[in-house]
Amino acid sequence: MGESNKIKVGISVGDPNGIGFEIILKSFQDKRIYDFFTPIAFAHDKNFIEERKKLGLTTSIFVLKKLKKPNKNQLNVVNVWKQIFPVVYGQESKEAGAHAISSLEAATHALKAGEVDVLLTAPIHKNSIQSKEFNFPGHTDYLNQTLEGESLMFMISDYLRVALASDHIPLGEITSFLTNDRIEKKISLLQESLKKDFGISRPKIAVLGINPHAGDHGVIGKDDDLLLRPLIQKKVNEGGLVFGPFAADGFFGNQSYRNYDAVLAMYHDQGLIPFKTISFGKGVNFTAGLNGVRTSPDHGTALDIAGKGIADASSFNEALFAARKIYLQRKEFKESN
Repeated sequence: MGESNKIKVGISVGDPNGIGFEIILKSFQDKRIYDFFTPIAFAHDKNFIEERKKLGLTTSIFVLKKLKKPNKNQLNVVNVWKQIFPVVYGQESKEAGAHAISSLEAATHALKAGEVDVLLTAPIHKNSIQSKEFNFPGHTDYLNQTLEGESLMFMISDYLRVALASDHIPLGEITSFLTNDRIEKKISLLQESLKKDFGISRPKIAVLGINPHAGDHGVIGKDDDLLLRPLIQKKVNEGGLVFGPFAADGFFGNQSYRNYDAVLAMYHDQGLIPFKTISFGKGVNFTAGLNGVRTSPDHGTALDIAGKGIADASSFNEALFAARKIYLQRKEFKESN
């Protein structure tokens, strides 16, 4: 493999009381992975060393002091924490949340500075991370403010791609949030991502309905007829391959998603319940629409199994290779346009 296809991946470790350390160590224990990645994690090396010993792993760790000179065949660790974090497996705590955020901020800064090529984020606990300084419901909202562009939460796997018109929004606020401009912007972001990040020249997109049965012609709400149908027709008139609105239950139940390059869901659970049912363990959370590539596993901190040595690193591995594939595809797209 050419050295030009090997990328530097910045890794935030997530909640230290969760499974972040474990899945990172498991992923980089296989030495073949260094043919594709130079990993740089932001935390404290002694946490990785302690976790490695507890789990009986053999992952090689290198304490990195100069970001410009990473070891290309070991898991590099930058000590952004002043000292080792006292891990208490499974415990939700503000201290753990603060350490997770300092890791995220350091890794994001490295991405912005061009010191890493992509960002991979291990799971954070959405309650533990909240503070006066960090008041975001998750990674996507933080990165939307920190990086350039406009974010689109995009769940991807080999079988299915689902983007969200709204992500971490309380259910009672969905209909007021879903304005014509917001939905149209998300469709445009999705079209752009499919072209730039996945190499699909004429993407075919399915749009799910807002109400059950897509409103059933006004019987179960008028939003689909008054908002979605005219908007979809507008995108078609502009030359886009945009279809819908589809009733979400039947759409996934009869596997209609296989006929489209991506699906735009109107709200979080409408898209993520079927996505995780179909792709769990092989799915990746990708933040599209920004000037940097960020991916994450499709699961949470898994506090209930932390420290037991049974965490599955499959989704973390999928996120690694998805980030690399998207990064190289963007590079190719930029060179050809």
